[in-house]
Amino acid sequence: MSDRKIVVLGGTGKTGRRVVKGLRERGAKVRAASRSGEVRFDWDDTDTWEPALAGSDTAYLVDRQDKPGEWDAEAQIRDLTKRAVDLGVRRLVVLQARVTDTVGGKSLVAGERAVRESGAEWTLLRPNWFAQNFDEGVLLDGILAGELALPAGSGREPFVDAEDVAAVAVTALLEDGHGGQVHELSGPRALGFDEAVGEIARATGRAVRYTPVSHEDYVAELVSYDVAEDYALFVADLVATIRDGRNATPTDTVQRVLGRPPRDFSEFVARAAATGVWNG
Repeated sequence: MSDRKIVVLGGTGKTGRRVVKGLRERGAKVRAASRSGEVRFDWDDTDTWEPALAGSDTAYLVDRQDKPGEWDAEAQIRDLTKRAVDLGVRRLVVLQARVTDTVGGKSLVAGERAVRESGAEWTLLRPNWFAQNFDEGVLLDGILAGELALPAGSGREPFVDAEDVAAVAVTALLEDGHGGQVHELSGPRALGFDEAVGEIARATGRAVRYTPVSHEDYVAELVSYDVAEDYALFVADLVATIRDGRNATPTDTVQRVLGRPPRDFSEFVARAAATGVWNG
């Protein structure tokens, strides 16, 4: 049982809802804050920030850069973390991405300096691509259509299970010893998209293939679906980090933090296939 008062910003999202669940299983006092959560929080509505943060001494947040348009990401994070500290938050666990290069003209770690300078104890989580992108994210439509077309070439990625990311977040929120650390989180092995899709095909009995496409063709296809051009370029550049193998090496962080190996991609596939999500 923890006496910490925790708010999870983005508490209904891919990691947030898992963090909330994990915290409650450990008896923590936690509030889930999001646009549709039990407590309202909206990055774009600063009037929601103080009510969401008030009364908490610990906060989980996502350094959200994944949206179209231009904005000052560092200033936004700085404003939020300053307000959080002023309201009594003393520990911040922040989800970013294991991508430190600029993608589509945007930085996925733009708020890092603000977090480090906030005055709160901080921990940064930088995961590889989530395995759950295949069943509840941007890759699901391609799997259901039978063809996943991406500008990833023959690049390999140690896909990480969002359950493991959430478990590490819960540990950092509740336990000491993680302050001032950057946790890079990955699965146990790197796979190419052809291998990942092949595992899904075998588990479901469906014909699914991976087709490498060019950067330009992928951007053009997204734009044809009325995706804003700047956002299409952002997504294509993000996929290109896999093509270029920038984060292909697995880390041992999950093992060190949780005392167990990270979940393998095959475990994720078996679990997701059992839900029928890929049955179409």
